[in-house]
Amino acid sequence: MNDLNQVAEKIREDVISMLVAAGSGHSAGSLGMADVFTAIYFSKALNLDPKDPWNPNRDRILLSNGHICPVWYATLARAGYFPQDELLTLRQIGTRLQGHPHYRCLPGVENTAGPLGQGLSQAIGHTLAAQMDKADWRTICLLSDGELQEGQSWETMMFAGKNNLYKLTAIIDRNNIQIDGFTENVMPLEPLADKFRSFNWSVIEVDGHNIPEIINALNKAKAIFENPTVIIAHTIPGNGVDFMESDFNWHGKPPSWPEAVEALRELRSLGGKISYE
Repeated sequence: MNDLNQVAEKIREDVISMLVAAGSGHSAGSLGMADVFTAIYFSKALNLDPKDPWNPNRDRILLSNGHICPVWYATLARAGYFPQDELLTLRQIGTRLQGHPHYRCLPGVENTAGPLGQGLSQAIGHTLAAQMDKADWRTICLLSDGELQEGQSWETMMFAGKNNLYKLTAIIDRNNIQIDGFTENVMPLEPLADKFRSFNWSVIEVDGHNIPEIINALNKAKAIFENPTVIIAHTIPGNGVDFMESDFNWHGKPPSWPEAVEALRELRSLGGKISYE
């Protein structure tokens, strides 16, 4: 597991380098979800293969909150889906690494994302297809807590619960911030777990910076056949960079060059040991 912690640290370093080179992008959520993405792509919990990224039997990974795509791109590159030196082209004209992902722009990118609240609907389409075809593959949808304030999110939750879409796993980045402030000030979401349970979802809550916990939750979700599963990952936005952590002002802001130097210094000094606790 120490190796996976090191991978997550390198992904965070990639995110900082990408954002400062681009001069724009989203810092807080991208850093906060590095451990979750590491668990998804560097464990054996899911059926993913960078050498055969479009295998029909692969599990589908969809990103609803597309603004944190720097961490997705960095993870895919580290996992071998495309060359790492392409990461520094983030948000440049003509790059494959745009500020929000679009379908098959890169190997492993399964959906187009931008308007918040739509990713879970896309995931439901995939899940329905898998269950109608009696296929083995599963759909994992990552989404932010702030986008749960969208009405469409709750419509999809009701639909998935009603239709027992057990091949669907949603992972919520519960970092408690959004662009205008803290979620519980803007539009309170709690009691979030109870709301999902009332919509016929199984709920697993994890420390979003504890990679073994995340892997265990992904495996546990595969053993649930009664209803869809949501993994509520409690994370710290800007995790690993002291001056960014839990500050909603970093939701959609990249670091300056001096800030990036300080951020990289902090991340490298941690040695891959970052904890939610």
